[in-house]
Formats: sequence, C-alpha cells, structure tokens
Amino acid sequence: MATDIAVIHNGSVSNNANGCCKNGPGYATPLEAMAGPREKLIYVTCVYSGTGREKPDYLSTVDVDPTSSTYSKIIHRLPMPYVGDELHHSGWNSCSSCHGDSSAQRRFLVLPSLVSGRIYAVDTLKNPKAPSLHKVVEPAEIVQKTGLAYPHTAHCLASGDIMVSCIGDKDGNAEGNGFLLLDSEFNVKGRWEKPGHSPQFGYDFWYQPRHKTMISSSWGAPAAFTKGFNLQHVSDGLYGKHLYVYSWPEGELKQTLDLGSSGVIPLETRFLHDPSKDTGYVGCALTSNMVRFFKTQDGSWSHEVAISVEPLKVQNWILPEMPGLITDFLISLDDRFLYFVNWLHGDIRQYNIEDPKNPVLTGQVWVGGLIQKGSPVVVVKDNGETWQADVPEIQGHRLRGGPQMIQLSLDGKRLYATNSLFSAWDRQFYPELMEKGSHMLQIDADTEKGGLAINPNFFVDFKAEPDGPSLAHEMRYPGGDCTSDIWI
Repeated sequence: MATDIAVIHNGSVSNNANGCCKNGPGYATPLEAMAGPREKLIYVTCVYSGTGREKPDYLSTVDVDPTSSTYSKIIHRLPMPYVGDELHHSGWNSCSSCHGDSSAQRRFLVLPSLVSGRIYAVDTLKNPKAPSLHKVVEPAEIVQKTGLAYPHTAHCLASGDIMVSCIGDKDGNAEGNGFLLLDSEFNVKGRWEKPGHSPQFGYDFWYQPRHKTMISSSWGAPAAFTKGFNLQHVSDGLYGKHLYVYSWPEGELKQTLDLGSSGVIPLETRFLHDPSKDTGYVGCALTSNMVRFFKTQDGSWSHEVAISVEPLKVQNWILPEMPGLITDFLISLDDRFLYFVNWLHGDIRQYNIEDPKNPVLTGQVWVGGLIQKGSPVVVVKDNGETWQADVPEIQGHRLRGGPQMIQLSLDGKRLYATNSLFSAWDRQFYPELMEKGSHMLQIDADTEKGGLAINPNFFVDFKAEPDGPSLAHEMRYPGGDCTSDIWI
C-alpha cells in the first residue's frame, strides 16, 4: 500500500482544528484523521493482465455507503488505454504532506503498472464516482531517463513531487532497482537515490523525516516473480531478505539489514504513525514473520521477529509444509492495532501492538485459503488428526482465493479485503480466480476489546464483469486512506 506523509511544520501542526482539507489535503494529526467522515466510495484496481483475457486493466469505483441503493456494487469502471499493464499498487499526487498548503489538492490517483512499466494519473476530482484518465507516463521515457522499470509503490512528497519505487530494469534484472521521481505535472525528473546507492532488490518503502530515515524492502527479480513462484529461485538468490536504510532526504544508503532465514521476501513496510516513535514493521512473506525494526542507542537500526506464523503440515499440496504467506498489513491510526493477511492459509489477523515488542493476538477470521473445508488440501496436526478451516459463505457465495490486499477505515472499524496478489501467482496457487475472478469483503473490527467478524451484508463479486471475471487488487478512498499517512 502506498504512503502519504503529513507535515507538522516547524514543530507545530497547521492551524486547522476543524477537520480535513481546510488548509490543504489530509489531516493535521492521526487522531484528527480518525474522527474524519465515513468512507462512501472506494477505488479498486482490477486486472485482466495474465488472465488470458485480452482486455485492459481498469479502475473500479465501489459504493461502500450502507445507506445507498447501490451499496456494495461496482458503479463505474475506467479502462486503461492499453492491454497488459498489471495495475498493482497506487498512491496520491498530493496528500497530508501538503496539509498546510491551501493550493494543494488530493486530486490525482497514481497507478503504476507493474509489468508494462506505465504510470497512469487518474483525475478523481471532476467526478469522484466516475474518475477519468488525466495522463500516461510512458515506460520508454522512464527507461531512457532513469533506466528504471517495473514501478511498484507511489508516494506523494511534501515538495509536490511523486516518488515511485521500481523493482528492476527493462529486462527484469534486479540490478535496475531504484526510486523514480515525477514532478507535480507527472514529468520524469530522474532518480531519487544517489548514484551507486540503489538497493539490491526493490518493493515497498516508507520514510520518517523526524528520524531522517527511509527504509525500503525487497521482493525479488522481475525475471523470477513474473513467471510464478519457484522455490529454486530463492536458493538461486533471486529473492530478497534485506531492508535498506537510507538517509532522508539525501538518498544515501546508510545501512543494509540482513533479515536472514527469518525474513525471506520482506514486502510491505510501515512505521508507527506517532512521529516520535522510531519503530515499525515489515511483513516477510515466505517465512511468514512480522519483523519489527527500530533505532538503537547509537543511531543505527536493528530488527527482531515480533510475530511468527508457523507453517502448517499439509497433505495434497506441492510441499509438505505450507507457509501463511503474509502479503499485506497495516496499522490503525492510533497505533493500537496491526492487521495482516495470510494469503495461503486464508486468515486475517488483528494484533494489539500497544507494546510494539510484544504484539498480542486479539482477532482472527477465516475468509478463504487453500485449507478451507471442501479443499483437497488438509492440515495434519501433531497427533495425526486432520483439520480444515471453517470458512462461511457470504450471500450464498463460497469464498475463493485468499485474503491479500486490505484497507482500513479512518475510525479503524471496517477492514476491506480483496484476494488477488499478482496474476502469475494467482494462476499458480488459486487457478479458480482465472475463471471466477476476485471478490471484496468487509471485516468489522472491534476496536475496544479486539475481534474480527465478516460483515454478511457486504460482498462485491468481480465474476460477472462486462469483459469477464477480473482480479481485484488495491483499494483507495477518494478522500485519502490515512492509515497510510505518516505525520512528522
């Protein structure tokens, strides 16, 4: 999930005390954001790339207002002008980093295309229910000026620029990693990091200016992951296990954290929202650990495993043990709860992290996965008994795939989930998604005592789309999803 950054100028917040967008986009503080209005619309990136359907990917608008007659329905689709993009993550052109700037607007949703290398700017202001295409940044220009390709995470900056992490070069080599800068008009400016300071692998990144630090994570070489997952590629060194610590905003690689065997394929990266805190987490997919990173007394950074999801012994699968595969996570705005998904196991978890060193499991719900009842895959317990997860039907629909991308409401009470990871991996692990497409769920979160429950009144089915079943990925609210904001 991409990140917005809110700035507390000169040590104090802007003079707006009455809510969002009085002096600019976003909110002055995380707690102010929590008191913001309830979401009514949500944008979802939808993919045909890799499904066998020669149709362009699109941005769907979903009605999430329970008082609306079109609640939990897709009310608009914006197709991209090309085929084969693989829309993935997204971000905003302007955000809480510009909260004190009355001339700034959170207007354009930035859509990097992971496979084609294009970057789209979509205007959401003219008609929030029906966004329109504003500009296309062509991959040839990006490659020519920067050598970068496979764009992933887009962040808006306080300067008005947009920063995009890129996972490889045009040939899919990991050596082409780096960070692309676009100006406010979506023109290519160049690379952010200093020459010779590129990470070995790329994926997500998050920065915390109060601590003058940016930390990025590492998926793998596009030449490997675009072909589906092959365990041999891990042994061949084509997947990452490091965090890269940069000086902010200088772009110098100051430290490389080797997560070792406990941190293979570290993906989503999040600092706590409290700007005084020098701690955060990264979800490590293959080893299914939530790793906490933190600053030490000498100013360097270290790490430790905070949460472990044990692999399950299984029968009738490709391996004798199945990892959970943590692919996405987020933190509530008050830094009380951390949520993450296990894409293969099929559960969503809620942890209380008021003590960041010792997370406590407070909620868990099964919403799909490879081990649900009715699947040929069964879990074998230590005593030899077999087990499968009890996954309920929603509005008569059997839940397919596993939970992948999540998005939290500002007040922290509603968690939305889709189930597509990446088309090549979807086809490999959940082939039924190619035929039946994705769905989107709402999980109700108890923010007092903890706990998760599926909302039976909400189900968005991407099976009966006009151009055939599609794969639903990341979600964004028109007004901004501030659980991805950083306050400084």
